[in-house]
Amino acid sequence: MVTQTQANPRQHPMSVQPYPPLQSGDCLSRPEFERRYAADQSIRKAELIEGVVYVASPLRHTQHGQPHSRVMTWLGTYQALTPGVDSSDAATVRLDLDNEPQPDALLLIQPEAGGQVRISEDGYIEGAPELVVEIAASSAAIDTGTKKRVYRRNGVLEYVIWQVYENKLEWFALVDGEYQLLSPDTDGIIRSRVFPGLWLDVKALLTDQMAQVLEVVQTGIQSPEHQTFVEQLQLPQN
Repeated sequence: MVTQTQANPRQHPMSVQPYPPLQSGDCLSRPEFERRYAADQSIRKAELIEGVVYVASPLRHTQHGQPHSRVMTWLGTYQALTPGVDSSDAATVRLDLDNEPQPDALLLIQPEAGGQVRISEDGYIEGAPELVVEIAASSAAIDTGTKKRVYRRNGVLEYVIWQVYENKLEWFALVDGEYQLLSPDTDGIIRSRVFPGLWLDVKALLTDQMAQVLEVVQTGIQSPEHQTFVEQLQLPQN
């Protein structure tokens, strides 16, 4: 009896010799980065930022796993009730020839609904998602520095950085080619400019009051501006 061996999706089909291991500090082209990343089964997360490889350290529960889970719960609630919008957890994004980050979380308008990304034939996001979230612990320097500049230059419309050690959240909106910091309104809520109804009670998130976080975003989803947004997304795109 002949059996078929299932192909490993992270093993490059043309590889004959093992690729060199992917290491932080490697300077690679994007195609070479993808080949080595696909071949290295030991790496959970690696990014190419301005042509330089960054391999993530093991992720701790309190410094990354827990806040990441909270963010995905918040974004997932909005996405579930907003047709035409999609979310993703640590998906690779092909931004340009020198940059292929793997954001902790993102929210995008689906291409068929008029969004600014496309999904490649091999399943990758190409272009700038409308909103990106990074959980910044050991990666804080790059998330607030080089990566922020890369996202701005490529047109990520909103960028949220949760700096875990400082217990601080910053939400930036792209205005005239520059990131401007959004401040909470008098009620302590930041309201997205790109995704109407995406509301965040910052203090509740930072103090792990997720019931309050979800109550606020659900209130935003029930707002008239969210309903208008959904109706616009459902219109045929030229």
